[in-house]
Amino acid sequence: MNETMICAVGNVATQPVYRELATGASVRFRLAATARYLDREKNEWTDGHTNFFTVWANRQLATNVSGSVNVGDPVVVQGRLKIRAEVREGQPSWTSADIDAVAIGHDLARGTSAFRRTQRAETAGPGAPARPEPSWETPPAETEDRREAAAETEGRREAVAVT
Repeated sequence: MNETMICAVGNVATQPVYRELATGASVRFRLAATARYLDREKNEWTDGHTNFFTVWANRQLATNVSGSVNVGDPVVVQGRLKIRAEVREGQPSWTSADIDAVAIGHDLARGTSAFRRTQRAETAGPGAPARPEPSWETPPAETEDRREAAAETEGRREAVAVT
């Protein structure tokens, strides 16, 4: 497992594209990560170079991203970095930096977010573990001694409340 794991912080540059594939849900979007630095001569923050990544998310993460992330949202993406280079005859060569996302979330340093847990689909197939039925039986009737003790305790509570 010699994969390059990275954490990229930036803004969503393109609307996430959701697709339902044979292997499950998939979503992709472009992430713009711009370095900022303090220009001491001007005494102001200045934008530096912008790196663009294509972010890929799969399965449940893809479903949640498609319902949570929009263009312009500040996000934090963690995942495996994959650099692809391609040369086609008669065309200029190109290089692409992709992130196979493991986790994606809003950057709370730049705003707020309201989290809603998704409901898991319950599997009721033949291999699913049986869930025990809840006990709907009423507790056994109290004995005369227990009822007297409860009434005495209740009388003490009322006396304390009155004083």
